[in-house]
Amino acid sequence: MKEIVIISGKGGTGKTSLTAAFAVLGGSDVVVADCDVDAADMHLLMNPDFDYTEDFYSGELAFIEQSDCIRCGKCKDVCRFDAINIKLNRFFIDPLSCEGCGYCARICPAHCIRNKERLAGQWFISNIKTGSFMVHARLGIGAENSGKLVAKVKNEAKEIALEERKDFILVDGSPGIGCPVVSSLSGASFVVLVTEPTVSGLHDLKRVYELVKKFNIKAGCIINKADINPVKCAEIAQYLAEEGIVHLADLPYDESFTKAMTQGQTIVEYDHGFLKDLVTDSWEKVKRLVCEE
Repeated sequence: MKEIVIISGKGGTGKTSLTAAFAVLGGSDVVVADCDVDAADMHLLMNPDFDYTEDFYSGELAFIEQSDCIRCGKCKDVCRFDAINIKLNRFFIDPLSCEGCGYCARICPAHCIRNKERLAGQWFISNIKTGSFMVHARLGIGAENSGKLVAKVKNEAKEIALEERKDFILVDGSPGIGCPVVSSLSGASFVVLVTEPTVSGLHDLKRVYELVKKFNIKAGCIINKADINPVKCAEIAQYLAEEGIVHLADLPYDESFTKAMTQGQTIVEYDHGFLKDLVTDSWEKVKRLVCEE
């Protein structure tokens, strides 16, 4: 079983569109893990049935027991996050501001403040249109510890892949270089970097590859919308050659990607010409490279 992670240095490069297309091409041999938990959208293209749902708890949140509160206001005075508000002469915790540090509970003379485990989101196991499974999640508004939720999604996907004897786990990672990306890269067999030929595209590609190198994972790169800036595209190609990153493909700008998404389809389902051939060839290259590891 091989784990392929698709990431990008910035949002909007087409990372999820390509991940979904690879999932369709991989069919029943691929377990999908949507690890972009802060802005999950793979479900828009995979037709999941949300067969299994479980709450995800992470971190803590302060709670004031109103019947025991003596309205002294000491908790509000010491809260460095301004998370305690007064309404109708009662003190309440703002869950979006509370960091769960527990200091308010320690100084409360009435001992009416307690920390409770925070409901941070939900994760799901779904049957998808490829005949396989997808593990995905939804992080709550303002919730933290997305890295832990990513780890949960990946671990569940691995268990399913082992039980079902699947060949590949396909991970849609978060953009950027934060904790969710670090968690996505852990244990990966191969990384696909998706970029675009812009100043920020090249800059963020370099940042995210510096992170990939720390994990010592072999990588390939797809330059999406390659024809919008041939000069910058050439700069990216030169950087790939210098770093030993496999140049998988140059995809042209084409509104068919958007049209496919509006119909809930991947580009390889919607297009039956040049674009489908390019993406299919990229997937075959990735599989060959992964199997060489």
